[in-house]
Amino acid sequence: MIAGRLHRTPLLSSETLGRAFGGRAFLKAELLQKTGSFKPRGVLTKLADLTNEEKARGVISISAGNHAQALAWGCAREGIDCLLVTWKGASELKVAATKAYGAVVDQTAADHLEAFARIEELRRETGRTLVHPFDDPLVVAGQGTVGLEILEDLPDVDVVVVPVGGGGLVSGIATALPDRRIVAVEPEGSAALHVALEAREPVPLRPESLADALNAPFAGRIAIEVCARLGVESVLVTEDAIAEGFRFLYERAKLAAEPGAAAGVAALLAGKVPRVEGATVAVVVSGGNVDGQTASGILKPISR
Repeated sequence: MIAGRLHRTPLLSSETLGRAFGGRAFLKAELLQKTGSFKPRGVLTKLADLTNEEKARGVISISAGNHAQALAWGCAREGIDCLLVTWKGASELKVAATKAYGAVVDQTAADHLEAFARIEELRRETGRTLVHPFDDPLVVAGQGTVGLEILEDLPDVDVVVVPVGGGGLVSGIATALPDRRIVAVEPEGSAALHVALEAREPVPLRPESLADALNAPFAGRIAIEVCARLGVESVLVTEDAIAEGFRFLYERAKLAAEPGAAAGVAALLAGKVPRVEGATVAVVVSGGNVDGQTASGILKPISR
């Protein structure tokens, strides 16, 4: 479904990060994927399964930006009409990129939760096919190819550290690598999966983090079931730790990532991932869509 249509993103070693926890560290540079994140993997997998009638009706989805860009890009390739729902205050950079790929963007909702109500209203009005950003088995399967690539490039990997929003990526990787330790990392102010794993069901939140790509208002049911069944570990990081991870990726790894992409690195630098001394660890770095003002604001502390 996606072979030959997307980049095979590199797995980069980082001796500096490895020294921080006493093991071997590798960065899965998924920010170099088309549209700047892992999202096209799930999008192409889902679109390939749509019937001609579903494609003719057009598709609809909801996103803060990375899934929106990926779906708009995928639909442009397939000639499918695309409507994206987001909310006021969403990244202007990501909204502009989504429109540039040819999608229509509805930005009437005030926040994340209101946007999910808005998408249901528009689905009823238009009859469009939903391409869920994270709670769809085909989307999850597509995201799981990140894990398969890590295993192919690093067969002795012990731990995979994954930044989490709604949980599509981490549940896909966990399904692909059921015999490896998977650690889900979320901001303290945007902990939808962490809270849901305790409650064993989605819990509506009003997330707030500089890592906007991880600000999911709830975790998907697929992610909750998969992560609970496979024993995915869940850790939280502070905003300061995310900023430090962002600076590390920029300064030491030479990767211009967005804040959400830095959450996994942040957890390792802050010592939030247990039992990794001597381990071989791969951390997913996904999301390269950051505006200059946000980036400069975080990087300012390292100016001399």
